[in-house]
Amino acid sequence: NIGSRRFMSTSPMLLSLSMLVLYFIHIHKPINELTKATEEYGKGNLSYRIKIHHNDEIGRLAASLDYMAKELNEMDRFQQKFLSNISHDFRSPLTSIKGYLEAIEDGTVPPEMINKYINIVLFETERLTKLTSNILTLNELDPKTVRLEITTFDINSVIKHTIETFEGSCKKMITIELHLESETLMVHADMEQIQQVLYNLIDNAIKFSSDSSIIKAETSERHGTVFVSIKDSGVGIPREKQNKIWDRFYKIDSSRGKDRKGTGLGLSIVKHGAAYLGAKVELESTINKGSTFRLIWQK
Repeated sequence: NIGSRRFMSTSPMLLSLSMLVLYFIHIHKPINELTKATEEYGKGNLSYRIKIHHNDEIGRLAASLDYMAKELNEMDRFQQKFLSNISHDFRSPLTSIKGYLEAIEDGTVPPEMINKYINIVLFETERLTKLTSNILTLNELDPKTVRLEITTFDINSVIKHTIETFEGSCKKMITIELHLESETLMVHADMEQIQQVLYNLIDNAIKFSSDSSIIKAETSERHGTVFVSIKDSGVGIPREKQNKIWDRFYKIDSSRGKDRKGTGLGLSIVKHGAAYLGAKVELESTINKGSTFRLIWQK
């Protein structure tokens, strides 16, 4: 009886101790970890990872907070890279413009060279204008604000008019050939978005084509699916870099020197514009033979 009474008196103590241990492991310690994590996030340390792997409400809360921190950290990195690239692309032409104008003002430029310097300033100004325009375009393609205006129009006519916009600015004497399967090809889409995508694809083809080369623009339709292709015979894109060309500010030339006029935003605009159209863009490219960008969407 004495032994039995001792056992009975000890059992509540063991039970209380067990519950205390369980409380410490499953509630107190995880909550302390969550508190520490929120303090770290508050300090801006979004790289801090929560060390909780329970399969319960606290565990799911920890996983949600951890995921949120990862996403915010990626956004922060992207913002820093975005601002760094913008600063670089604005600083370079502004420095050039300032230097040439100061040289003209202080008279160190010979009179016969002034027109050459003015043309360089105009070239750099055009770079700034294009960069600003592309940044504004990307901002307009924000999924939270974009509003599509769907109409029915002739895609062949849009391509012709888009090509005409390059006639006065292209100095490479490049020929753009039209290969249209039919006289007209009516589509149901947002014409302004289509024009923007086509403009950047043609601009990209011209940029990487040599003087006096040929660019081919083709349209066709198969079973209600529209295909628009822009094919150049330029330098081509290495296979290992083909997935990166859609990133904002990405340039194949890592030195950022060969294509001084480019902003690295054109193909990013193509990607976002195509996505909002419900279309996809395919790329085929071979080094030193050229690239073909193909826009595909349902009619």
